[in-house]
Amino acid sequence: MMTTFGWPEALFVVGAVRWTLLLTVIAFIGGGILGGIVALLRLSKNATIRWIFTIYIQVIQSIPVLMVLFLSYFGLSLAGIELPPLLAASLSLGIYVSAYLAEIWRGAIEAVPFQQWEASASLALSRGQQYRYIIIPQALRVSLPPTVGFLVQLVKNTSIVSVVGFVELSRAGQLVNNATFRPFEIFGVVALVYFLICFPLSRLSRHLERVLHVGRPH
Repeated sequence: MMTTFGWPEALFVVGAVRWTLLLTVIAFIGGGILGGIVALLRLSKNATIRWIFTIYIQVIQSIPVLMVLFLSYFGLSLAGIELPPLLAASLSLGIYVSAYLAEIWRGAIEAVPFQQWEASASLALSRGQQYRYIIIPQALRVSLPPTVGFLVQLVKNTSIVSVVGFVELSRAGQLVNNATFRPFEIFGVVALVYFLICFPLSRLSRHLERVLHVGRPH
């Protein structure tokens, strides 16, 4: 029997936001850790290591994240490895995040003037100390706005995990629509919630770019 779209249904949709945010946080932290490692390896003095991780980034950026999700959830199940939807979604989005953040952060590190490397080397700092005390603090200023901007894309991309049955915001909207067949109202609410999450992050990214003077000559 078809039901109406009322407060209980709207609250069910809005309540699924917590799973969207949880998935975003897990994927961003996990992908950020891996992305930081990949970024540093992309700057390695060893040409083979640089080549391997350049290929890694190009492969991940050249295929839809949905394909990564299918491989994680359906592909691994064929090999006898059954992943829960949340774990498969987190793994897939984490891999996706790592490739993009690695390039953002690599670019930020390379944006630090070469004179900073020379000055820190003259102080007899090790490579690790150069990164920790000199390079990373300066690269952070450059990377922060695009990192926050990418976070907006990640929030929106969590919607794809509905295809494996994970009930986040988009999937909740689909379930309610199947019961009520009121797509305009339901997906209007879903779109509004996404807007309320993403718009402040977009504004924050622009604000950081302005206050940190990223991309402007000093």
